Amino acid sequence: MGSTPQPRRGNTRQRIQDVALELFAEQGYEKTSLREIAEKLQVTKAALYYHFKTKEDILVSIFEDLNRPVGELVEWGKEQPRTLETKKELLVRYSEALRTAEPLFVFMQENQAAVRDLSIGRTVKQRAMSLIDLLKDPDAPLTDQVRCLSALITLHAGVMALRDAEGDPEEKRKAALEVAIELVTRAEGPGSAAG
Repeated sequence: MGSTPQPRRGNTRQRIQDVALELFAEQGYEKTSLREIAEKLQVTKAALYYHFKTKEDILVSIFEDLNRPVGELVEWGKEQPRTLETKKELLVRYSEALRTAEPLFVFMQENQAAVRDLSIGRTVKQRAMSLIDLLKDPDAPLTDQVRCLSALITLHAGVMALRDAEGDPEEKRKAALEVAIELVTRAEGPGSAAG
């Protein structure tokens, strides 16, 4: 299991992203300077500047790399029939994509204002809304639409809210996925809007 899930374009670029994200999460995006990132990497500011001109460039690259699987998932989902099986597969694949995005979620939680001000924040929000649209039927009763929205929130909670809870991270992810699938299944089931 010691290998990375996918090859990266450059080790230095990846190290810069990792260290920057760590510092952004620890001390805040606004309070982190390019100089501090360079110092922690033990490289010159010029070497860092070769890869990224600004903090925002680093942050955008992190979002793009970690959020790319979500964009690909949305495109895949648009090509599939709108069946319960497709919706379950969307949740399974989204849960997998979230597994690698935990550092990004931590950053977003701690730096909501900075994310809101960056264009990439809108991209992340649009992709999440696209996923919700793929999960819910537009003419479904409101309670079932809420169930589908709640399924995505449940997966996010599996990453964020359960992060500090006791237990194996993989077990927590699977538990959140199971609940998310139950919500979408209930939204699809007969008499789902009863109540």
